[in-house]
Amino acid sequence: MISNQILQNTIDGLKAIARVDFCVMDVDGKDVASTIDMSSCSKAAVEFAVSPADSQEIQGYQYFKIFDEQQLEYVLVIAGTGEDVYTIGKMVAFQIQNLLVAYKERFDKDNFIKNLLLDNLLLVDIYSRSKKLHIQADVPRVVMIVESANGKDNNALELSRGYFGVNSRDFVTAVDENNVIVVKELSEGDLGREIEKAARGLENCLQKEGIKDIRIAYGTVVHEIKEVSRSYKEAKMALDVGKIFFDERDIIAYSELGIGRLIYQLPIPLCKMFIREIFGGKSPDEFDEETLTTIHKFFENSLNVSETSRQLFIHRNTLVYRLDKLQKSTGLDLRVFEDAITFKIALMVVKYMKYMETFEY
Repeated sequence: MISNQILQNTIDGLKAIARVDFCVMDVDGKDVASTIDMSSCSKAAVEFAVSPADSQEIQGYQYFKIFDEQQLEYVLVIAGTGEDVYTIGKMVAFQIQNLLVAYKERFDKDNFIKNLLLDNLLLVDIYSRSKKLHIQADVPRVVMIVESANGKDNNALELSRGYFGVNSRDFVTAVDENNVIVVKELSEGDLGREIEKAARGLENCLQKEGIKDIRIAYGTVVHEIKEVSRSYKEAKMALDVGKIFFDERDIIAYSELGIGRLIYQLPIPLCKMFIREIFGGKSPDEFDEETLTTIHKFFENSLNVSETSRQLFIHRNTLVYRLDKLQKSTGLDLRVFEDAITFKIALMVVKYMKYMETFEY
């Protein structure tokens, strides 16, 4: 349950304080963590493990049992004898035992959150287990997904846990090999601003540790623990749709996807049929760079001819000429709202199709 590295760090820190050497062995007498070599104590540790005593002094060493729910987990060996060493030993054994409990609880919560995200729990189990694990059921939460260039191999999971804090009511976990998932509990204030602040802060923290190409997506706020899986699914969609239509943004919310999330759910054959019917087999992104720049700028300025021509540093008549030329080639007049909508959707559909071509189906 608890890693050997955690035990090693713990006894190293305790040695620095108490100035006494420690060794933690398993019930078979194997060294798990130690500040000096105590392999000579292995046989005595095994004999002590099967004895009824909770502590014992043997040939200049103190032995203590460490239990995990009535089950003997480790034997603690301390170099030295006397009342002071005995007291230190009892305190260290107590500390390690509490670590076992804390990590066991963390594991149970992590398991619960994973199953909650993946919809692997019945409704009655969600509330009974959350109560048993002391997880509040009716507070606002949001799910964030963190993706980076190298997946989870770059220690992003532990860094994210460190950023949100071990004792916080936020949960940081992973259900696959690529992404880190954060289930963040929110206050009752400005939820949107709080989420954005948390996402930006986490991104900055990971970047400082050398993690690159970070993308963070999050779903909508839910107020019941049973709805956390919905926020997770929304965050997953936001991550995918964001790569297609908002590739310049590193943080994206599900609520900001707009029509992109509808296009994302269209089958590819239907998309091809739409492009073929509107443009006669041609693709709307095959125009030259000047025409595409004009189109995008025209959309950015809400079909305003004067403002678009000003930002493009061209005469109004030049812009009108370009729009007329586009109308002749496509049959769509971008100055007409309905035609502009059709063209905008077509551009997004083509972008979606190109993205999906990178995957095998």
